[in-house]
Formats: sequence, structure tokens, C-alpha cells
Amino acid sequence: MTPAARLSGAIDLLCAIQNAPRRPADATANAFFRERRYIGGGDRRAISAIVWDVLRGWRRLQWHLKDISGDISPRLLCSASLLLGGETMENVRKLFSGERYAQKPLTSREDMALKGLEGKELSTQKQPIAVRLEYPDWLDSALRETFGNRLPDEMEAMLGTPTLDLRVNLLKGSREAAIRELRRESLQAEPTKLSPWGLRLDGRQPVTATQAFKDGLVEIQDEGSQLVVAAADARGEHRVLDYCAGAGGKTLALAMTMENRGHIVACDVHEKRLDGAVKRLRRAGVHNVERHLLVSGDKWAKRRAGSFDRVLVDAPCSGTGTWRRNPDARLRLTPEDIQELVIKQAQILDRAASLVKPGGRIIYATCSLLACENGQQIDAFLKRRTDFVRLPKEQMSELLPAELRNKAQFSLTPLRDGTDGFFACVLERVVADVKPEETTETTETAVTTPVAEGPST
Repeated sequence: MTPAARLSGAIDLLCAIQNAPRRPADATANAFFRERRYIGGGDRRAISAIVWDVLRGWRRLQWHLKDISGDISPRLLCSASLLLGGETMENVRKLFSGERYAQKPLTSREDMALKGLEGKELSTQKQPIAVRLEYPDWLDSALRETFGNRLPDEMEAMLGTPTLDLRVNLLKGSREAAIRELRRESLQAEPTKLSPWGLRLDGRQPVTATQAFKDGLVEIQDEGSQLVVAAADARGEHRVLDYCAGAGGKTLALAMTMENRGHIVACDVHEKRLDGAVKRLRRAGVHNVERHLLVSGDKWAKRRAGSFDRVLVDAPCSGTGTWRRNPDARLRLTPEDIQELVIKQAQILDRAASLVKPGGRIIYATCSLLACENGQQIDAFLKRRTDFVRLPKEQMSELLPAELRNKAQFSLTPLRDGTDGFFACVLERVVADVKPEETTETTETAVTTPVAEGPST
């Protein structure tokens, strides 16, 4: 595709994202490219790069264009992003030639609005801090509660492009073997600093096309997610529940740490997500997992109360820690979303707690930066459930790096740790002070689907 055609594709994709404001941008982009299979991999990456630059600079772009009359269209946003990124007005005009596969020429209104941006920078100290750092105004106090004086630096790091992290599947080979396999396909991977199984690549790379991925030797997973699994310290003799398993990313890692022994139950309320886990589990050579679809109507949790050594709760959350890779999430998030999520997280914690055996552990995790979803959620839970305590630091998993083993809970940020933003806390069930009839019951049914044994062929 020509540069003009790529820009036209980016404008079309941005229009599609704007027309589905409550749908994640990556889901819209996946559907967009599925319908246009004629667009090659390199062109897809180029189109996506233009769109994600716009999404990362959304508030700053709007600020630069605030004085123009009328709507701020995707054409204006993409053009302004190019200009504020160093492109010249002359070259931008050429991209709107009106020729085949190119956008029609800029109107006089568009040209006038864009002309004044040439030579300027996207960020400026004249912008309000929430605009310059691309977060909602209403979240300012909550973010300051988390970061204090570090807020500008931490949020600046959130504006960067994320790395691509992989987890080596030790069921298939070593980290050194994975590095060699990837290098054979011209991908230069380096070991991550914190995760013992992690590899890191710069920017977007075609990992899913590599033989290492197809053979199940590597999985795409942020280093922070890997550390949540490390904190679980799941072993081969354990019975483990991944309560919010989704498509099974952490389930795969748990199976690896358990060396394919023991038993894992992967639960979720979304059937499509659980179905998506099957192919991944087989590719990874995992055969100690069964799936359960949680459906309203039965007392599945009550029948399995107190039966799990480890319960991982990767709770639904605001996703504020993933803003580097999901910048559109900043635009969708509302105060009402936070209120609903905090209630849902508390309910999930209470349900999951009833499934932990005495002496067992619950690992609560989010990809949120907000105290109300993290430490405050744990504090409130411990007031409700006096039979749980934070795990003594000397019992924290040795799979974690030393700097994360000094307390039962930890937070990760892009600035300090180079990961997505994560929170994790390990709780241990001790004396059962809660009477059985007082335990919160779930109104969910499990539809059990064993996963076929052995790797995919």
C-alpha cells in the first residue's frame, strides 16, 4: 500500500472505533482487518501505528484543535498527529491527493486548522496536566492518592509504546532455547528483569507467525501477569482454581509452574473466552486443566467450598494499568464504571474465599492503578473475613524476585518496573471464624468441559 492508502485505511479504522465507543479499540481493529484480508501484515502494522498514535494523544490533539469550528473528524486527528509528530504540511497535503485509494483533498477549513500545527509539539506546558498526561479530569485525585508527587513521571511513562513480552513455556523448553528459536526467525528477544520465564521484544513483532509460538514454546504475556502467577506459588500437588480465567493466559502459566501435575479448574462467565482457551492449552501441551462455565442458577461454589489450595482471582477492573497498550480505555472509563467494578470485585472476592481450604491461599490481582480496586479492596475484605490474613512475607513465593518478596502485596508500574500496571496480594486462610451458613453463596452453575490431553499437532 502507498503511504496515502495507509493513511486512508487509518482514517477508516478510526471512524469504526468512534462508531463503537464502548467496544475496545483492539476488538474493532481485529474485526476491521478480518473484513479486509487483502491488507498485508506490514500495512496492518503501519495503519495500526497511525491509529494508536492518535488514541495515545487524544486529549492533546483535541486541545490543539479546540479553536476550530465544527466537529473534529478522524481526518483532522490523523493529520494533526502526523504534523505534531514532525511531518510537514506539504507532505500531509500530498497524502490527501484524491487519487485512487487516497483520501479526497483537504478542505479549506481543514487546511487552515492544520496549517498552524506545523513545527509544534504534541505536548506543551500550556496544557492542563490531565490533558498533557492523557487521563480523565475526574480521576486526578484517585491517581494522586496512588502516586503522590510521582504522578507526572508515572503518567508520562503511561504515554509510551509498550514492549512485547513473552512467557517461555517450560513444559516445551528453556528460556535459552526460546531465544535461539526466535533469533532463527530474526526476532531479538532479551530476558526480562523480574520474571524468571519472561522474554522481551521491542514494539510490535509478528510473534504468532513464528514456529516457537506455533509449537507452544512461547506465549504472549506481559511480565506483570507472569509475576502474578509467580506469586501464586502453585505446585504439582495442589488443586488450583483460576476463578476469572478468561482465555486462559494465567491458567497456562499455572500449569507450567505445576509441571502439568495436580489439577486446575479454569472458570469464567463468558463461554467464548473459555472456548478460546482450548486451542492455547493444547498448543502448550497442558493436560491438567478442566474448564467450568459459570452460569446463573446453581450452587457450584457451595458444593466445592474449602477444596482448593490456591484460588487466583484476576478480577475485572478499570484496566488503568494497561493504558499504554489500550489507550482508548482512558476515553471509555466513567466514574460509574469504577463504582460498579468495586462492588463486583468485593462480591467475587467473597465467593472465591469460600472455595479456599484452611491453610490455602487466595491471590487477588488487578491491572489497575487505583487504590479503591487494590489495597482498599483487600482491607475491606479482611474486615469481612477474619479467617484470612495477608501471607507472612517470609512465606512469599521464591519464584518472585527478591524485591517483591518483602511483603504480601505489591504493585508494578511501567515507570518503575517496565511492566503494565499491576497489583497483587496473597492472602492465607487460617482459622474458620465464619460459620458455613454465613458464607456468601454464588448463584452460578458450572458446565464442565475437560481439555483433551496432549499437545496440538
